[in-house]
Amino acid sequence: MPLDRADVEQIAILARIGLTSEEVEMFREQLSDILEQFETLKDVDTTGVAATGHSGQLQTVLRDDVPEDSLEQDQVLSNAPRREGPLFRVKAVLEE
Repeated sequence: MPLDRADVEQIAILARIGLTSEEVEMFREQLSDILEQFETLKDVDTTGVAATGHSGQLQTVLRDDVPEDSLEQDQVLSNAPRREGPLFRVKAVLEE
């Protein structure tokens, strides 16, 4: 199932990443190859194979829920792409 440039550009928009023309072509080829590989899995006979959520006998392992001190405000805001004083600055997501 080969993808076209418009498909890759739409995926980039949904992922919120900017791609150059060369990157669009590179990802078009790579994603098309990945989809082709998944197409071959349709031919695998899975008759009698039980559906599973994991490939092995894994147990869900969670750590103990232990309360910890919060991070300092400056430490939290240090990676903010935009900030306004002690707050994160974000684009509006609601239309009026």
